[in-house]
Amino acid sequence: MRKKYIVRLSEQERQACQEVIKKLKGSSQKVRRAHILLKADAEGPAWNDARIAEAFDCRRQTVEQLRQRLVTQGFESALNGKRRQTPPTPRKLDGAGEAKLIATRLGKPPAGYGRWTLRLLADELVSLEVVDSISPETVRTTLKKMA
Repeated sequence: MRKKYIVRLSEQERQACQEVIKKLKGSSQKVRRAHILLKADAEGPAWNDARIAEAFDCRRQTVEQLRQRLVTQGFESALNGKRRQTPPTPRKLDGAGEAKLIATRLGKPPAGYGRWTLRLLADELVSLEVVDSISPETVRTTLKKMA
């Protein structure tokens, strides 16, 4: 099968890949992508996709997609990967919800309690119908972000 996307690295790109590998600079995925790009380089070893996939313990499709990203989106995108457009789960609290949480936290705790606990705050946000449900951990990270 003839490859549609041919990897041709410039000398600077080759050096950047070698530096990432030598210093293990960046995430493990970045190091693996650098290895794949160097082995797929038509001016270098020019390994086939199956051999690269076996050598670096990934799928052949991963190598093909990396080749395509290099050609269509450029070297930086191929080496560093792409960032997510949206988070995997939507945020529970928007700005108004965070404001309500802080106002509740600064207010007087319920009768019988000396101070607000994370669970009490979470239950209060649900009873005020700010959110349908929320975990104490989400309350904690939101308050920590504000501090």
